[in-house]
Amino acid sequence: MLNMADGVARLGDLAASPVVATLARAFADAGHDLAIVGGPVRDALLGRSTHDLDFTTDAHPDDILRIVKPISTAQWDIGRAFGTIGARVQGEQVEITTYRADSYDGVTRKPTVEFGDTLEADLVRRDFTVNAMALRVTEVKLVDPTGGVEDLLAGVLRTPIDPRISFGDDPLRMLRAARFSSQLGFEVEEGTLAAIEELRGTLSIVSPERIQGELTRLLGTDDPVRGIRVLVETGLMEEFLPEVSALRLEVDEHHHHKDVYEHSLTVLLQAIEHEGIRFPDQEPDVALRLAALLHDIGKPRTRKLEKGGAVTFHHHDIVGARMARKRLQALRFDGATIDAVSRLIELHLRFFGYAEGAWTDAAVRRYVRDAGDQLERLHILTRADVTTRNKRKAMRLASAYDDIEARIVTLREQEELDSIRPELDGNRIQEVLGISPGPEVGRAYKFLLDLRLDEGVLGPEEAESRLRQWWAAQA
Repeated sequence: MLNMADGVARLGDLAASPVVATLARAFADAGHDLAIVGGPVRDALLGRSTHDLDFTTDAHPDDILRIVKPISTAQWDIGRAFGTIGARVQGEQVEITTYRADSYDGVTRKPTVEFGDTLEADLVRRDFTVNAMALRVTEVKLVDPTGGVEDLLAGVLRTPIDPRISFGDDPLRMLRAARFSSQLGFEVEEGTLAAIEELRGTLSIVSPERIQGELTRLLGTDDPVRGIRVLVETGLMEEFLPEVSALRLEVDEHHHHKDVYEHSLTVLLQAIEHEGIRFPDQEPDVALRLAALLHDIGKPRTRKLEKGGAVTFHHHDIVGARMARKRLQALRFDGATIDAVSRLIELHLRFFGYAEGAWTDAAVRRYVRDAGDQLERLHILTRADVTTRNKRKAMRLASAYDDIEARIVTLREQEELDSIRPELDGNRIQEVLGISPGPEVGRAYKFLLDLRLDEGVLGPEEAESRLRQWWAAQA
């Protein structure tokens, strides 16, 4: 329950901080208003930690720059066209923006920048009421023209104006509704949800990079599932990541399988839990979380209803990896993330063969080799993929994975498992076989690598003998 008395006290502490006090004096001496706006005010009231401070003022950019120069160690005006000046004050980075009264053309997300006259008018144009509050720093006075405090108390996300107008102005706000729902643990107000469903098609004017940025922020929250449900239930997910919505497969009375959509959300939450245990105090692993969410997206495309009521999804791992790569490329994710996610999806079923029967050392080596630098993530994803309610089965799978991880540690101690190479390099292969560089060298290299993985260290002489035998059989 939000304690407003404590929240007001935290606002006072925020206003008294060295950076805020320094700026407040400078702007007051210059005859201008100054207020902290948006997220820092919201978070102070909620008792959450505040980070970057955003300010708004009636001063125009040239005046802002003139005021902050004497009290800052650096200034930048890259956002001058939008009324924003950045500065480093008391060792902290701040951004100060002139009151805005923008208008949108409904075709692009680019606003016609217009400076406003009042703080209240500036706040009304913001995305949600809980972000449309400000703290006048000279008076330490909360300004809340749209009922943000009431919505904080109720745990509700609502737009300051008609949501159809707000989302029509900037469709990215619909994605932000899902993200803030997860970030704050708030419910999205019914009228706001209805507007998202109605206007979801307008997301097409938003660049893939912007959409990717919001998806990344959503996945970086402690509970992204809340926001994902908002996206799926309003249909907005279908506009940029339809593979997730498609996971809601129909289950008829004759063919039974687990709910793939709910399973995927559970895997995501369990992956986050395992991530926190293995890598505490680290930044959220978005690639891992994407892989957890998308690991079964190949199932709808490979689903087959068998006689007797069985349902199969043969090769959904391979199909899903390809689908994920294509979709993440369209969303402009970086190459490293795309490679990691598609590789994890491709390998996510590999372990379950181990659980059915103990692997040889060669099989364990192959598992490590194929996972490469994604092994730690694969450990997490594979463990998270166990969502059975059968406790005995879950314990058996967990025990099997404990065993494979222990064997990997043992093999690593015995040999450099992560850097296994054939015992003969490319030059030696050419010398032994009397061939020139070309595809044959690559095939011979693969033969020797498989031999190394299957049988361990043989020694150069034995490796050469096996290579010659293999080569003779190719003729």
